[in-house]
Amino acid sequence: MMPILTTASTVMCPHGGTAQLVTSNSDALIDGAPALLQTDLHPIVGCTFTPVAYSPCVSIRWVSGATQTTVRQVPVLLQNSVGLCLNAAQAPQGTAVVVQVQQRAKGL
Repeated sequence: MMPILTTASTVMCPHGGTAQLVTSNSDALIDGAPALLQTDLHPIVGCTFTPVAYSPCVSIRWVSGATQTTVRQVPVLLQNSVGLCLNAAQAPQGTAVVVQVQQRAKGL
């Protein structure tokens, strides 16, 4: 069992950018915050990734979520879910880092 991510969680790209946690879910609330879904796309602000040219992360696409806990048959995101941080060309720049998550509700 792992904690479920909500709009009150904190998720960052590996370069310090912050994900804007928005969701289409309005059915499942945890402490008043909607649970995040695997199908949600989260914009990133403040990424400073500069390998050779400035190529910041601009969004997160989640590639794994809960296997048994769903909202309307869509997996919720868990603390151990894997999200790819993508630049504007949709090239992966690293994996999302879950920094803070609620501890009340857990899922599988």
